[in-house]
Amino acid sequence: MKAVVYRGPKNVAVEEVPDATIQAPTDVVIRVTTTNICGSDLHMYEGRTPVEEGKVLGHENMGVVQEVGSGVDRIKVGDRVSVPFNIACGTCRNCTEGWTSFCLRANPTEGMDGAAYGYANMGPYDGGQAEYLRVPWADFNLLHLPEGTEHENDFTMLSDIFPTGWHGVELSGFQVGDRVAVFGGGPVGLMAAHSAMIRGASEVFLVDKETDRLALAEKYGATPIDFSAGDPVAQILDATGGRGVDRGVEAVGYQAHDSSGEEHPELVLDNLTQVVRSTGGIGVVGVYMPADPGASSELSQEGRIPWQFGTFFTKGQSMGTGQAPVKRYNRQLRDLIVDGKANPGLITSHELGLDQAVEGYQHFDDRDEGWTKVLLHPASA
Repeated sequence: MKAVVYRGPKNVAVEEVPDATIQAPTDVVIRVTTTNICGSDLHMYEGRTPVEEGKVLGHENMGVVQEVGSGVDRIKVGDRVSVPFNIACGTCRNCTEGWTSFCLRANPTEGMDGAAYGYANMGPYDGGQAEYLRVPWADFNLLHLPEGTEHENDFTMLSDIFPTGWHGVELSGFQVGDRVAVFGGGPVGLMAAHSAMIRGASEVFLVDKETDRLALAEKYGATPIDFSAGDPVAQILDATGGRGVDRGVEAVGYQAHDSSGEEHPELVLDNLTQVVRSTGGIGVVGVYMPADPGASSELSQEGRIPWQFGTFFTKGQSMGTGQAPVKRYNRQLRDLIVDGKANPGLITSHELGLDQAVEGYQHFDDRDEGWTKVLLHPASA
């Protein structure tokens, strides 16, 4: 089958790889209909993770079940399904408590709880930027979708970014009527803004500097804040009469840059600490790595990020972090899409064949104007 393979920094290739196959009775193989390039994929693409050369990439996947293992009884051949990026056994302590993003069994990598498709440190699993994908523990992991092709671009966001944006709002301790600041206008940040509006925020600010992202934020009902035009903290404090916001969402991660392009991994955490009111909450769903050899300082190379913890403590703020347990949210988010109350597919800018993946990675990584979310359709390759 054809698949997108990591070959080194700024180098991916579409190659022939062994077909996805049933390896355990609880597996299924799906024919991938849509798979996305995620902002998290760019950390690997840029050489900022320990991903091994030859890895098949892709953790945002959906498709139609092609083959089922002998131990699968809920999922049937022909089912249209969304594949959470978390690979979870369903029976360990964390899974039974709803933390499928921290499964204790799925990832043999020492020191890592939680597994995912096609990602550094997240286990030996191939990704779904391919024609077919093996799904372990399929009865537990897969989400049924309505038959046909309706809502394809909306449903493809259910594997990661829509639940992750929702999780960022949840981690912040959000309550109806809260004012929210989302830092980062990439796909996850836009989904956090969309989620906060759906959940009843009184106002949502979205901070970025790319005009296409800020325009999408406005379409979702958020107030765009262009940090290239001035200090975003000052802009939000001015817009709120000095009160700040109740909740903040960090949707940038460890490669945060200032308006000049200089990298400061602590930048967004500092800004959120300043702009969130005392006793308010912060949800961090931007990716941070235990080690980052390509970082701008010795401390951050070790995964140590100096930020304004003293201010955070003094203000009595709270913080939640970590990858989203997709299964906790995806059924409800699917139903919001079907009922017309959620429109995550609005962020889609480009739909490409799998054979155009190299082009998609290049444009998305360069933050070229208009390249906000890239979907790959393997069947058109």
